[in-house]
Amino acid sequence: MFDILLSGFATLFVILDPLGLVPLFLALTPGASEAERTRIAFRATVIAFVILALFALTGIVVLETLGITLGAFRVAGGLFLFWIGFELVFERRRERHEKSANRAVHESETADVAAFPLAIPLMAGPGAISAVILLAGNLEGIAGKSALLALIFSALLANFAFLAVAHRLDRVLGATGRAVISRLLGVLLAALAVQFVADGVMALFHLQSDA
Repeated sequence: MFDILLSGFATLFVILDPLGLVPLFLALTPGASEAERTRIAFRATVIAFVILALFALTGIVVLETLGITLGAFRVAGGLFLFWIGFELVFERRRERHEKSANRAVHESETADVAAFPLAIPLMAGPGAISAVILLAGNLEGIAGKSALLALIFSALLANFAFLAVAHRLDRVLGATGRAVISRLLGVLLAALAVQFVADGVMALFHLQSDA
């Protein structure tokens, strides 16, 4: 279980991409004090945790209800996560997230940036949701689900820590530092995604063999 939790934490942490969120978070909170930014980051983290925890606990049931095997979802989810890794390496994901952030800043009706777009979809987006459902398939039972919730909490806590010091972190790393680290994390996520696809193909192969 430790290996699953370790790779799961790495996958979720890379998908959350806290370094990529830092400049977007600052753009979403212009003129806010450090204390105000911390409150916004905390609220967004709580919302994201509730969403991801809900999918972690019910995602497999939804798949079974729809008649989707876990192997098939592993292949589809792995391909989706590979695309996110591709976006990180070539900075496509940052451009897409910047569009969401800019749209929220310019929409006067958006009253709470913690909920949108910070929690949804920048933190608890399709990639993170797919990842927790995939992990839920490998972590069964009460102990497994408890460990998965702890994993989600840990990844979001680490993400919150980055956002809490966003202003100082942005000055230290700069655009170049963020780009280099994001690309390295993208390669890591792509490798993990390939493993998800391989596991899914093997599961589908065994399912067909048993049929």
